[in-house]
Amino acid sequence: MPFDVASPARQSRQTRGLTNYLAGHAAEASVARHYEDRGIPICDRNWRGITGEIDLIGRDGDVVVFIEVKQSRTHDLAASHISDAQIRRIFATVDEFVAHEPKGLLTDVRVDLALVDGMGRIEVVENAFAG
Repeated sequence: MPFDVASPARQSRQTRGLTNYLAGHAAEASVARHYEDRGIPICDRNWRGITGEIDLIGRDGDVVVFIEVKQSRTHDLAASHISDAQIRRIFATVDEFVAHEPKGLLTDVRVDLALVDGMGRIEVVENAFAG
């Protein structure tokens, strides 16, 4: 009976993919703890709308905080992984989320970029995409 054995290159890609997936989820969990330790409860994780996904959503009083998490060997490398197209999707998804808030599009929001390096250190850029 024949069986399917993935090529070493494919196994390597699959292993890298799984490693990156798990590292991303670990980074998101770490960032969530970081915010919660500072009194900003996380009310949603991996919120998916029609236009995209938001990694973490917190509430800082009346402000809804949207958090994009990027993880790589260094903070600079992590920051370089965000594209203009992704920023546009994030803002479209923010609009989609706040449309269901009591104040709708008048809801106070902040979009943060949380960078996690290979050592697990977190650097948060508040209002990362403002102006």
